[in-house]
Amino acid sequence: MPAATPPARKRRPSSPATLTLSSRNYSSWSLRGWLMVRFAGLDVDELAVPVDDAQARKEILLLSPSILVPCLTHEGVKVWDTLAIGEYLAEVAPDSGLLPADRAARAHCRAICGEMHSGFASLRSALPMNLRADFPGHKVWARAEADIERIVAIWSECLSAYGGPFLFGAQRGLADAMYAPVTTRFRTYHVKLDRTAYRYCDTILAMPEMKEWIEAARAEPEEIEELDMEF
Repeated sequence: MPAATPPARKRRPSSPATLTLSSRNYSSWSLRGWLMVRFAGLDVDELAVPVDDAQARKEILLLSPSILVPCLTHEGVKVWDTLAIGEYLAEVAPDSGLLPADRAARAHCRAICGEMHSGFASLRSALPMNLRADFPGHKVWARAEADIERIVAIWSECLSAYGGPFLFGAQRGLADAMYAPVTTRFRTYHVKLDRTAYRYCDTILAMPEMKEWIEAARAEPEEIEELDMEF
């Protein structure tokens, strides 16, 4: 007599992925992580940290030595550095195009993402992200001007080398997520740019994801007085 077939085990539903974010209006790092998740097609529950949270406020005001938001939790893995989130998502969703398929282009992408991640401190200080603000005639510091020139040079080089409209060709990816907050800064402070840089800003700001983020940012009730003052 054949042995009875054991009953099938019921699979426990996996915990949903979560993405912890701070202010949509002020947090450039939250925007980067959120765009990466969207580009990867990962379904996540979003958890918001209020701007009156001490650590979140320090991060937004560039007073914290580390950036712990955004933070992605997925299948038991917790990742809180934005570049690490991007690399993780590129492994989880290799067909998403977050990183270029070509090895040389992929190295180039990582290099300019790393430059954005660790550099441009003067730009961050002089032109803080504030999607609800509009500062025409804003005077840009000399050091920030050097950062702007370098960013425009990066964009020009990439768009020329890979054909656009995104930094590494026809598909948006990790580099576009990393530089997307810069396009909002350039618009908020009416930074003068060449035609190529203006066109790239238009491309990024026209993405449905950016429109969704900016609309939500404008609806946020929270304010950070230091970033809403006239510069």
